[in-house]
Amino acid sequence: MILYFSGCGNSRHVAEQLALLLEERLVWLNPNETNPAFALGADEAFGIVCPVYAWAVPRLVTQYLERMQLSRKPSYCYLACTCGDSLGKTPERLACTLARKGLTLDAAFGFVMPETYVNLKSFKLDPPDRERQKKEAADQRLPLVAERIRRREAVIDVVRGPMPWVTSYVVNPLFYGLLITDRKFHVTADCIGCGQCAEHCPLDNIRMVEGRPTWQGHCTNCMGCYHRCPTNAIQFGKATQGKGQYRGFGL
Repeated sequence: MILYFSGCGNSRHVAEQLALLLEERLVWLNPNETNPAFALGADEAFGIVCPVYAWAVPRLVTQYLERMQLSRKPSYCYLACTCGDSLGKTPERLACTLARKGLTLDAAFGFVMPETYVNLKSFKLDPPDRERQKKEAADQRLPLVAERIRRREAVIDVVRGPMPWVTSYVVNPLFYGLLITDRKFHVTADCIGCGQCAEHCPLDNIRMVEGRPTWQGHCTNCMGCYHRCPTNAIQFGKATQGKGQYRGFGL
């Protein structure tokens, strides 16, 4: 079983490809599900696929896992996560969450993918050639990771980045406390009222009011609404102006 969450499509692509390569069932992690429960087979592995937000798995994923019930302990548990450049101590933080559920994280694999978070002035999308290189490298890596999962290898195969402990344990809570908000989201006159942002928001955090989206205060900054908007009308303060959108993997 592969449980996945994705905001902009990178993690969805990894999850779908691993499910095909491993012939595993694929389950969408619905953050709004109150009491998720799953039955596992006697020798079934349990995979978690998600993006990295501020050098850790998204809090909504952690909260979901804390609510989740499995019928039995999986024979092998792994994380496959996507990031723009590095993921710090993400595996160790997730391992602590799973340990509280009586589960063991046996392996972790990282996939460097095109940038999607552009909510800070200095954060930008990758240039087209760099985006293409990242996608190609990820697709070449997928069969190798699938084979390691099939062999049930115990390994941490990720790009840590500089000062991994600091980024995951110090910067992450600061990032959430100061920067993860939807108060700066707004739409320009280019909004056509199509409602795609509300329809596809994974947290059901957007309501259409008089043909315009309004954010409800429990956003995770996945940026799915921003990148999905067909007219690029959604903006986050002034930070996203003129930066364009990511359309990778069929978003």
